[in-house]
Amino acid sequence: MSASGGTKAIVAALGANLAIAASKFVAFAFSGSSSMLAEGVHSLADSGNQFLLLVGGKKAQREATPQHPFGYGRERFIYAFLVSIVLFSVGGMFAIYEGYEKIRHPHDLEHWYWPVAVLVFAIIAEGFSFRTAIKESNELRGKLSWKEFIRRAKAPELPVVLLEDFGALIGLVLALGGVGLSLLTGDGVWDGIGTLCIGILLVLIAFVLAAETKSLLLGEAAGIEDVKKIEAALVDGDTVTRVIHMRTLHLGPEELLIAAKIAVQHDDTAAEIATAIDAAEARIRAAVPIARVIYLEPDIYSEVAAAKGPDPSATPGGPNPHAAGH
Repeated sequence: MSASGGTKAIVAALGANLAIAASKFVAFAFSGSSSMLAEGVHSLADSGNQFLLLVGGKKAQREATPQHPFGYGRERFIYAFLVSIVLFSVGGMFAIYEGYEKIRHPHDLEHWYWPVAVLVFAIIAEGFSFRTAIKESNELRGKLSWKEFIRRAKAPELPVVLLEDFGALIGLVLALGGVGLSLLTGDGVWDGIGTLCIGILLVLIAFVLAAETKSLLLGEAAGIEDVKKIEAALVDGDTVTRVIHMRTLHLGPEELLIAAKIAVQHDDTAAEIATAIDAAEARIRAAVPIARVIYLEPDIYSEVAAAKGPDPSATPGGPNPHAAGH
């Protein structure tokens, strides 16, 4: 994903949501529809979310400092996680509360044509925003399914916008159904049920976003294809004969850290090994341009040591030999 992180899709979603939020609040003021109020808060929360994504993208571009030597690429992950919190609390929980209250104390809709007209306008505007997000995502998705794309994407912005817009379109249909059934039956409880369904939908989407962005915050490895390219680039068959073990970590969506132990010939000189490491780094960066930080440790390959497998105590997240008794 480009460094823009789907900025075009974010801006399109921000503009659409601001216009939609204003129209929904106007419709709520004239009709008293709780679905309109919940949808208005939802659109306002979405607008704040897109603003957070833009801020995160801007902050991530700061230069590395002595305190943060690997840069600020993960700012984008942090702000995407904040989006899931806002969507859950401001959007989902508010809608659930409003729907519950409307079911307990239903009232007839006034000036029904306001919410219907606004919902139709909102579906068109959200459809435009969703179409923009799909178009940008298709350029990066390749042969992946939409589920795989959302799961594997290292840049969080497009998956966030896709899920938000998808949820917004379904929410609008639910709101339109709630308003329509209230008008057909003369029972305002249907408006409350539609609002409650919107809230549950937003909470579910928020959980999906939180799970995906939490994984990015914890630190994800490079994708399978990139790992294969790195391994192929490391081995030249002459000085570097194999990869003993390797770890990769995304420092940001477009920043990859690579640490590998490589096997060299036992009779190579220090100068030959240094030259081989420099050449291997150049090959890696040519194969995977986002490889920004590369640490290579030369070693002599031992079949006996390899047969024992990795040392758990030397693996990040493995058992801590100093933890006994604590």
